[in-house]
Amino acid sequence: MTVTASEVLSSLFGGKLPVGLRAWDGSTAGQDDCPKVVVTRRALRRLLWNLSELGLARAYVSGDLDVEGDLTEGLRLCWQFFRSGQLDRPSLREVARAAVRLRVIGPRPRPPAEEARPAGRLHTRARDKSVIAHHYDLGNDFYQLILDPSMAYSCAYFANPGQPLADAQRDKLDLVCRKLGLRPGMRLLDVGCGWGALLAHATKHYGVDATGVTLSAQQAEHVRGLGLNVRLQDYRDLSGEPFDAIASLEMGEHVGAGNYPRYAATLHRMLRPGGKLLLQQMSRGTVAPGGGAFIESYIAPDMTMVPVWETLARLEAAGFEIRGVEALREHYVWTVRAWAEQLEKRRDEVVALAGEGQLRVWRLYLAGGALAFEENRMGVNQILAQA
Repeated sequence: MTVTASEVLSSLFGGKLPVGLRAWDGSTAGQDDCPKVVVTRRALRRLLWNLSELGLARAYVSGDLDVEGDLTEGLRLCWQFFRSGQLDRPSLREVARAAVRLRVIGPRPRPPAEEARPAGRLHTRARDKSVIAHHYDLGNDFYQLILDPSMAYSCAYFANPGQPLADAQRDKLDLVCRKLGLRPGMRLLDVGCGWGALLAHATKHYGVDATGVTLSAQQAEHVRGLGLNVRLQDYRDLSGEPFDAIASLEMGEHVGAGNYPRYAATLHRMLRPGGKLLLQQMSRGTVAPGGGAFIESYIAPDMTMVPVWETLARLEAAGFEIRGVEALREHYVWTVRAWAEQLEKRRDEVVALAGEGQLRVWRLYLAGGALAFEENRMGVNQILAQA
């Protein structure tokens, strides 16, 4: 009696699969009314060498593994299944036997070209610059396909889940400006300014003298094209007269745990006494503070997220008084879903600009991100502090 590839794979998990499965020989297993995972022999070879989140990510990004149906829902079902304790984890011996039976043993496949390979000591200036370039210098044309017209690449602020993303990003920028108490003539510093969305909004609507700081050459080029002030500079090199207000939106995650005291101290030094800081930052518990193997390898190498209380303690240690904290976790779910919808609408253009691999990286990134915020495995907060 011939045994199919799907039967062998299903048997590894005790016959319990939370999603559908279709193997290279056309055989199927698992659930019929759920997203379906499509696997090739090469996908299994990748998992044989890396039986982990990274192995799965490499298989998906390379196209050796695919998902038919809603990718986010497929991830949700698998995550719930793993947490439920229903999974019969196969032993290494069982995996080896299945690999031989399915003829998937062979040389280790190369990682996809989209995977980051940072070199040098952690959080040196050179390494930080290369890590930022890996993600943010994909090209301004690329990000214009996915983001709203303001090019805001951080959590928006939604009056309701159905609000257009452009309106929600405008409302977020306005919320930041109001919390900072911006007035005409004030000097604003945006550390990690992205493509200048906050600089443009604060200049136009609040009459401030705004300056941005970024490590991304592509971002700096875009901001200069808007006629705004920007420094292509590491935050550690900031100097000069203190500013009246400082914003730093989702940049603190990139500085690293060891450098965070210096980051906080720099923000305090660059702010006049009594000036306000608005820090928008993602948070995470003690499990996978970098976001997990996929995020750390494909999106934001060297990123570190901590619980919000730890960020507050670091700011207080630098001399700040905490004046308010607002959680925006649900807003990030809606933000990421809007980006994912835009990605699919412009998928042909994304592939033409960056390739099929980047399309798959971003699909997995946004699907996993929406799920992490939805399930409260990640959060994001606006922290208002005063020097």
